[in-house]
Parts: sequence; C-alpha cells; structure tokens
Amino acid sequence: MKILIIEDETALQNSMLQFLRQESYICEVAGSEEEADEKIMLYDYDCILLDINLPDGSGLNLLKRLKEANKPEGIIIITARDSLDDRVEGLNLGADDYLTKPFHLSELNARVSAVIRRKQFGGNNRLKFHEITVDLPGKAVTVNDRAVELTRKEYDLLIFLLANKNRVVSKNAIAEHLSGDHAEMLDKFDFLYSHMKNLKRKLAEAGSEDYIKTIYGLGYKFSA
Repeated sequence: MKILIIEDETALQNSMLQFLRQESYICEVAGSEEEADEKIMLYDYDCILLDINLPDGSGLNLLKRLKEANKPEGIIIITARDSLDDRVEGLNLGADDYLTKPFHLSELNARVSAVIRRKQFGGNNRLKFHEITVDLPGKAVTVNDRAVELTRKEYDLLIFLLANKNRVVSKNAIAEHLSGDHAEMLDKFDFLYSHMKNLKRKLAEAGSEDYIKTIYGLGYKFSA
C-alpha cells in the first residue's frame, strides 16, 4: 500500500514516515502545497495524509483539486486541536477521516488501515479469491488454509493485483506502486519480473491455481 504524507513539520513528518515504513507501507513525502500538488497529479496513492496548514497554502485547496480530478485516494486530514471549522470543511469536501495533533502513531496506523479497507475492499479485514485468503491486519496469506510466506514486495504485489482483479494493470503502474518515487529511475522491469515469478511460484507450491495472466504488450491481469 502506497501513502503520501503531506506535512511541513519535519519532526512529525519523519516520525510518521519511519513508523509507517515499519508497518510495511511504501511512503512518499511532501512539505508544501506546490510539492504535494505535483505528486498527486503525477502518481496514484492508496491513502493521503493531508496537513491543513502548509507554508505556501492550505491543504483544503489540495483536497478540492483531488476531488475535482476524481482521484480515488483515501484522505485523512491532519489539523490542530482547535481547528473545528477546518475539520468540518475537510469532511464536507470529501475527506474520509481526520486526526487532530498531537496523536499517537498507533492511532494513525489504525485509521490508515481502516480507510484503505473501506476504499478498496469494502471494509473487509479478510480478502478471499477462490482458495487464496489474505488477512489484511495480520498481513498473512493462506492457500486452502496453508500459510504462504511472502516477502513485503510479494505481499504488496498480491494486494495490488487483488485490488485490481479482472482489470489489466500495466507494468509501469505496478512498478510505480512497488517502488514509489524510485520507479522513474528504473530502466528495466527485471525487479518486477522477479517478484512476479516468485509470487506465482509460491502460490502454486501452496496449491493455488495460476490466476496471474500475462497480457502481452499491456501488462498483467488477476482473474479466474
């Protein structure tokens, strides 16, 4: 899962970044409205943590542009404790949740997980596709109740494919999801082919059918 942290307070930005990375999220950061605006128009995210008060503008302006562009990201606004009007306006503009400073990082993680589940998986904690079951809070995968040991990248790849099941996803989209800002610096897709091969092998060894179809010239499709 890929998260954009829009926060200008360096200490808080770093704390959120380190904590969420430890929770196996791919994270990118922006410290201003201008920098964030560029990122949200270039890339897609699963969740955006949006500080309302930015040095060169308001996070509410970014929220308006996200909604005008019909971007699907889950959005959690971050506000000062006394900014009730900002919280109300943010929720009315389409934010999915809010946090008031100061907050515990464990609460941040819980809210991020809840927003992603609601936006992508209908609020479910468990995903099931035929014999494959994914426990989202536990980040555990089983095939016919047999545990499948996946690396972080392989797990992220499986979740991305499940979130886009029955749709063709391009190699560029998958590479960007797995690598974030670094995707544009990768000249080849060797790392993607490697993760895809290992994921397919591990699922097959556990007894799963091969649901990952290569659509030549286009990308991949996860379907029965």
